[in-house]
Parts: sequence; C-alpha cells; structure tokens
Amino acid sequence: MFLTMNHLNKTYAGNKVAVEDFNLEVARGEFICFIGTSGSGKTTTMRMINRMLHQTSGTIEIDGQDIAEMNPVQLRRRIGYVIQNIGLLPHMTIRDNITLVPRLLKWPEEKRNKRAKEMIDLVELPDSFLDRYPAELSGGQQQRIGVARALAADQDIILMDEAFSALDPVTRELLQDLVKNLQQKSGKTFVFVTHDMDEALKLATRIVVMSHGKTVQVATPEEILRHPANEFVEELIGHDRLIQAKPSITTVGQVMLKTPVAMTADQTMSQALKLMHERRVDTLLVTDTDKKLIGFVDIESFSDNYAPQQALRNIVNTKIFYVNENAVIRDTVDRILKHGYKNVPVVDDQQHLVGIVTRAALVDIVYDALFGDEAADGQADAASKAGV
Repeated sequence: MFLTMNHLNKTYAGNKVAVEDFNLEVARGEFICFIGTSGSGKTTTMRMINRMLHQTSGTIEIDGQDIAEMNPVQLRRRIGYVIQNIGLLPHMTIRDNITLVPRLLKWPEEKRNKRAKEMIDLVELPDSFLDRYPAELSGGQQQRIGVARALAADQDIILMDEAFSALDPVTRELLQDLVKNLQQKSGKTFVFVTHDMDEALKLATRIVVMSHGKTVQVATPEEILRHPANEFVEELIGHDRLIQAKPSITTVGQVMLKTPVAMTADQTMSQALKLMHERRVDTLLVTDTDKKLIGFVDIESFSDNYAPQQALRNIVNTKIFYVNENAVIRDTVDRILKHGYKNVPVVDDQQHLVGIVTRAALVDIVYDALFGDEAADGQADAASKAGV
C-alpha cells in the first residue's frame, strides 16, 4: 500500500485520548474522506500524516518508509496541504504563493513561472491573476489558489482540512467539482477532512467514519449508503439520502433520455426555432460538429436580436451545467431538485452529448426509493383481498 497507518494513538496532556488504535491502508490515487462529529479525531489523524502532530504510538508509512525516520521539513515538501482559512501569504503575489514549495526545492525561475501558469490554468483562473495579491481575490478564488499551490510541486499526497466549509454553497459546489476532476486527472492521493456527508459521498473513493477517536466504518460511498455500520453512521447519512436505497439505479446513464433536442453551432436561428417548435421545447442544446457539448440557446436568446440566418455559435450560452453519464444519480437528484433545473444534459468522458436527464424522471426515482415498498405492499394487499 502507498500510505499505511498502523495502530495509531494520540493522547494529549491530562490523558485525553484523541485517536485510539487507528488503522488504515490507502492505495495510490485514492480519495479518502475522514468524517465525524466535532472531536472525533479526524483532523488529528490527518495532521499526523505530515507530522504537524506526532503520534503517541503506532506507525505511518509512505511507500514503505516510516515517516518518523524522515526529515519533517522534507516530508512536508512532499505533501500538499490545503486548510479552511487558505493560508496564502498576503505579502506575496499569487505567482509566488503557487510556487512557494518549488522555490524551496530550488527549481529555476523559468520552470517555476511555467508551473505557475500551468497551475492557474488548471484551477480555471486567468493568467492575469498571477501578479495580483491574495486580498484582491474573492474567497473562492483564493481557495482555488490554495489548491493550485498544493499541487504545484507534484507532491505525493494532498491533505485538505475542511477546505471548503467557509465558502458559500455555490462556490463550494464548484470547487468540489474542480477538486474531484483534478484528483482524477492527476492520480494523486487525497486525504480530505470534512463534517459534511454530502461532500464526502461526492468526493471520496472511500469514507472513514470516526467517533471519539475510533474508526466506526471504512467503506465506499455506495457501501456506506446501503450498509451503514450502526445508528451513528445512519444519523450521519440522514434519511434524505434514501435515494441510494434503490440499488438497481445508480448512474445517470441508466435513467437519461437518449434523444436530447440539439443542433450544431453552425446551424441557423431559423432552423433552431423550427426544431424547438416541432419538439415543443423552450431550450435547445448546442454541440460542435463532433457532437461535443458547447452550451445552449433558449427562447430569450432569440427575442432581443433575432436574425434568421445567424449561426447559433454567435448566441450560444456556454455557461451550462452538465453531468457525466457515469455520475452517481444522488448527486444529480440534489442539483436538479434543490436548484430548480428542469433537466440536465449528459456527456460521456470525451464531452460528447449522449442524453439528457429530466426532473420528472428523477422525481419518479425519489418516489420509488421512498415509497416503493409501501406501494408494493399496497398492491399485494389489494391482490390478496381480490383473491388473486
């Protein structure tokens, strides 16, 4: 295993036990989420990985090497660290913040500048931000820089401690998507501390549930949802997540409609309006000639500046929310039902438009998950009374 924690214990002065006999093996490229109530030991456990805290007993190994035998400064330069209050140095430019560890590692200036540009592009911020200072950026933008800095030196492990908890819900959701995408692309090992079960279910390959310093359950998000270890885990999950109780439907691809109303960007406004009228829709998805999703147009797009022969590429709105066909259905339910989307386009791994998932379809799934057994029992009772 890449990261191994064996029989970890942490006891503070006054015999206060923070972590008790913690054991975990993490494969390279996993996304591990620690979750638990306040005082459960999740942050203490994570901070022992980079020796910000020293365990009372037990061992931690990275690639077979005991971290107790490593130089702590060198160890921390191998491990990215993102915290809730971001920790950007206010007197340094964004460029210098991103390349802080590479500079300590004696990277030449040209290589550092190239890396800074690569990283700011990776977290989807403009290059012009590199010469700004942290105070000139919003909280969400600063947190993106924190993620960029953690990845800049190509560290083996990225630790994130309640990294998004202080952000507004929309920014938080965007950053969750960004981090999950970056982790999948980079193949880095992430250890993420959170108190938010939705966040853990969305991000993790495995979730570590902790309580009073002890491990309660270690499992995949799907296993946690379907087979919670005890009442404590059930309470963390919450009854509103019963959508996962319908095991036959787990991904968007299983419920999407495979005939979305779409046109290519080179087609005209006149053609688009005709198709929208025929299909009785007020929104039309727009793709390139390879069927890769670009954005959408709607009735409002035509009302102000209608020009029959104008190509759709001139009016397309590229700010569109979409999901991958392999996305977990619960995440899509949350976003459509809670944020009011009528429907959401579905793409494959190459960004090709492959379908659309509707609000109506998801409402049916929620109904079946919550009331399916009750409805089935009702039907059985009726059949029995009828002598069937």
